[in-house]
Parts: sequence; C-alpha cells; structure tokens
Amino acid sequence: MADKKPAILSVDGKEIELPVLTPTAGPDCVDIRKLYGQGDVFTYDPGFTSTAACDSAITYIDGDKGELWYRGYPIEQLAQDSHYLEVCYLLLYGELPNKDQLADFETRVTRHTMVHEQMNNFFRGFRRDAHPMATMVGVVGAMSAFYHDSTDINDPWQREVAAIRLIAKVPTIAAMAYKYSIGQPFVYPRNDLDYASNFLHMCFAVPAEEYKVNPAIARAMDRIFTLHADHEQNASTSTVRLAGSSGANPFACIAAGIACLWGPAHGGANQAALEMLKEIGTVDRIPEYIARAKDKNDSFKLMGFGHRVYKNFDPRAKVMKQSADEVLELLGIHNNPTLQVAKELERIALEDEYFIEKKLYPNVDFYSGIILSAIGFPTSMFTPIFALSRTVGWISQWKEMLSDPQSKIGRPRQLYVGETKRDYVPVSDR
Repeated sequence: MADKKPAILSVDGKEIELPVLTPTAGPDCVDIRKLYGQGDVFTYDPGFTSTAACDSAITYIDGDKGELWYRGYPIEQLAQDSHYLEVCYLLLYGELPNKDQLADFETRVTRHTMVHEQMNNFFRGFRRDAHPMATMVGVVGAMSAFYHDSTDINDPWQREVAAIRLIAKVPTIAAMAYKYSIGQPFVYPRNDLDYASNFLHMCFAVPAEEYKVNPAIARAMDRIFTLHADHEQNASTSTVRLAGSSGANPFACIAAGIACLWGPAHGGANQAALEMLKEIGTVDRIPEYIARAKDKNDSFKLMGFGHRVYKNFDPRAKVMKQSADEVLELLGIHNNPTLQVAKELERIALEDEYFIEKKLYPNVDFYSGIILSAIGFPTSMFTPIFALSRTVGWISQWKEMLSDPQSKIGRPRQLYVGETKRDYVPVSDR
C-alpha cells in the first residue's frame, strides 16, 4: 500500500518520514503509527474527522460525488434490485450469494428469529413508558446472559452464530420494545414471512384479529433496512469497533452501538426531522421557518436537510424519495398536515436558490421519517428501526476488526490542558 514517496514532517528541526498509504478508492493516508516513537508528538484531531483508524473493505463513501458502495456495489443498484437479507450476506461475507447460498442464509436467519422465552420476563423490569431505545440497549446487552454458547470471540463458529442471532433477533427485540411501550402483547415471529414483512407483523398484529402485510409497504420497509445497513466508520460503528477492540462479547458491542446511535446527531435525526415537521404544523407556516433557517442569528435548523458527509445529494435519499412517493400514494394520505408540510418543504428545498447553493437537499432521514410515519410508527420507533437495520453493518465491521492482524485495543490520545503537578493541601489549611 505504501507505494508513494513518504511525507516529511519537521518537528523541532528533526525530520520524520511518514509512509503514505494508497487505498483502492478515496484519499491517500499518511501513516502516523510511529510518529510518537520517532518524534515524541501526537496528532490532534477532535472527532477523528481526518484520521483513518482501520483498514476496511466493507463500505465506501465519496461525499463530494454523492456515492455509497457496499463491497463495491452502488447503493442505488442494491436498493432497486436486491433485498435486505441478500445485502446482509454481501456485507458479512464480501460477495453476493448464489441461489443456494442465499437460500441457506435466509433459512438460518429465519430459524433464529425467536428469542429466549425468559427474555419476556426481562422486559417487565422496564417502566411501561420506557423509550424503546432504552429497552433495546438493555435487552440486546442482556443477550450475552441468555446465549452463552456464542460469546467466545476467539471461536470462529461462535462468532458466526452470534452474527446470525443478532441479525435475526434484533428485529424481534425492537418489535417487543414497541409492543411493550404501547401496552400490547408480544407477537411471535412467523417463519412463513420475509424479513421485512415479519417485522411489520410483529409490530402491528394483535391476537384479536388477522393482520395482512401489504407487499408494497414491506418492500418500502426492506429498502429502509437496506439503505441503513452500513455507513462506513460513523460514530456508532466506531463505538462497536472500539468496544470490540477490548475483547468484549458481540452482544455487548452491539448494545454499545445502539446506545451511540440513540443520539439526535446520529440515529435520532429522522425522529428530529419529523418532530420539526410537526412543530411547523401547517403549510402556511413554512415561510416563517424558511426565513428562520436563513437567518444567521437564529439558532433554528431545518432537520433532514444536508448531510455531514455528503456534499452533494445523499444517494440514499434518491431511492427513499421514490419509496416515500409510492407509500403515500398507496395509503392515500393526502390530508395529513405533517405530511403536507413535508411535501411542500421538499418542493421548496429542491427549487429555492438558497438551498441549492448550500446543497441543503432533503436527506435519507427526511424521507425515512415520512415513510415510517405514514406506515404508522410513532417517532419513538424511528431510531430502533435504524438500529435493527444497522446491526448487520456493525456485525460485519466487528468481524472484520477481529480478523485484522493490525487491530489493537483503541486508545486515543489527548491534548492535556489541565493543571500541572501541584501538592496536596490538607483540608484544615485550605
């Protein structure tokens, strides 16, 4: 990888040669692993936005071009022509499966969708009004107490079993968290349904009557899962890798990722976007909020527009917009004030020079929030759905980290700005 001339860093008159690594795609990386040993200095990079912490062959993002690849395949192609469990196989194993491999993988996942019956009792320890994400953090972390036979990270077979269990059971846990939050009985998974349809059935079916999953709604749900399956080294993925670098069991690592994803700047963005639409309330109030968004002295920000990574159109948003239009048309939702605000705000953002100039396009969070709301999910379930979608990405990144011979326990450095050494003074003399 180091096929370019080294970078030369001068520190206190001493020149240090640093190898330059060339990836298959993306910018070159200056290798600073020996910088402290050779120059007695650290680098300073809050947020690690200019630091590559690992090698990875899973996901690639070009924010300037608006590109997202899973194992080299553009997200638009996968969302259009593939489905979530096939994408899961791709992320986990590196290649698209053949017919037999896919059938075997789908069967293995389907046969693991039920959770240990004693976990039903575990849910009762939460307050009835607990946020579903709070419940998920606790229950997924507790999986290590129920599945002892897949916690040895040094056993390749146990790692494989843990991966399948998490992909299969996190949707069940998310649906149980939802049912618990609204006081309805848990609905067991059904092996005759596909992955997305099974999740919708567990969320919306009740024992008193039959619930039939609309195939178009299931397809939109599957696309949401696919578009959120992985997103390179974001905050929650980095959290999973950091937790995993200590040797923690896979269930603890994924619970850590869920906890990180809960933040409104990360996985909570689609919830924040829909809550903003509800705050605006009606179409006639949009100009007021547009003016506030353009006012530099106003702290108000339009949620669901623009993206930290994508400096162009979010490639996932193109696919999600299509699904949003299909779902709204299918359900015949035309009089819902919140969704009317969303459609008008979308129109303005795609036509207004201010938004175009600043590239504040509607992002994946904007459209996914619209779809989930139209299907009938409350905003409290948006992030749990994000978490179950991202589980396969976290597991893929975790497995890759464990197989990387260069991987070591995470230990970021700091720029210390506290007091220098001073002597303790007894309390009587202070």
